Amino acid sequence: MAASAPSKPTACLALADGTVFYGTGFGATGETVAELCFNTAMTGYQEIMTDPSYAGQIVTFTFPHIGNTGVTPEDDETADPVAAGMVVKWDPTLASNWRATEELKGWLTRTGRIAIGGVDTRRLTRAIRQQGAPHVALAHDPEGNFDIEALVAKAREWSGLVGLDLAKDVTCAQSYRWDEMRWAWPDGYARQENPQHKVVAVDYGAKRNILRCLASAGCDVTVLPATATAEEVLAHNPDGVFLSNGPGDPAATGEYAVPMIQEVLKADLPVFGICLGHQMLALALGGKTVKMNHGHHGANHPVKEHSTGKVEITSMNHGFAVDAQTLPEGVEETHVSLFDGSNCGIRMSGRPVYSVQHHPEASPGPQDSFYLFERFAEAMAERKSA
Repeated sequence: MAASAPSKPTACLALADGTVFYGTGFGATGETVAELCFNTAMTGYQEIMTDPSYAGQIVTFTFPHIGNTGVTPEDDETADPVAAGMVVKWDPTLASNWRATEELKGWLTRTGRIAIGGVDTRRLTRAIRQQGAPHVALAHDPEGNFDIEALVAKAREWSGLVGLDLAKDVTCAQSYRWDEMRWAWPDGYARQENPQHKVVAVDYGAKRNILRCLASAGCDVTVLPATATAEEVLAHNPDGVFLSNGPGDPAATGEYAVPMIQEVLKADLPVFGICLGHQMLALALGGKTVKMNHGHHGANHPVKEHSTGKVEITSMNHGFAVDAQTLPEGVEETHVSLFDGSNCGIRMSGRPVYSVQHHPEASPGPQDSFYLFERFAEAMAERKSA
């Protein structure tokens, strides 16, 4: 009996250097061009795909079992996936989880996101680490027809994330209130009915679970768009101001965000920033940011807090970093990555103004850094009682 002919690849990933990976396509059909990164988290692929910080990026998952728990609306960090696409080692199996309401493949198709399976993700991850995050074109065609030269050309022509302000693309269109708290068994998401502090959260691409953590810390949260002015922020008479995570080049977003933050700092309010919000605060205080070789994306990153010596295992997602050598006098480095020594936190000396690079809301990831939300609440309480 003659052997059956090998199946034809239905997806391909073309790198700007001409390297091409073939595999099995799933999700939406078509093409997309983006920066390629890798994420080492073993859980939380849905939260990763819906994290607005991944705008302009395709995510390679180093963990092979992607799709095995399906998807559920409760785990969305924003309404729809924001990452441009996904790369996985194995074709997703049927979901096996009591919370699942939909299969990963169907969810990606419905939301217009392209994915490729059957890829040697170890080889791809090594290439990203050694050569830096490449520009790529990802294509899915059920018939397996690809113009490789055209795909490589599109990857080479893509402008990249440097100089790109993506916060405007993922921020909210108008302000809104948030009172939903963190998920807890058996009730799910409860509402904050007795808030103690009024917080304005500036949305550069805020994840829902970050807002839930603020609500769980006793905050009455009002979310404003990324382009909000200092006058608009202070008009809410907040007890504190929160600067959210988000995508893109912080220097580009800083063109309008930095002047706002500098004006807010004059009001002597507690300020807390996460991820892009951390970078925005650093820029507002006189520091600078740099593009990283391949960034930090995962849920197992060790971070050390200088003041306590405590090492936290954290969730991270960033391709730019604050250059600690540029921090001016009066701004202290509080946290540092134990992987590469890069900056992971700052604070103003003698003032309740601080930020961290990692994602302390643990969605996905460990819960070691939840205390940061409590610290923010305590700073607001102390200011009101002074």
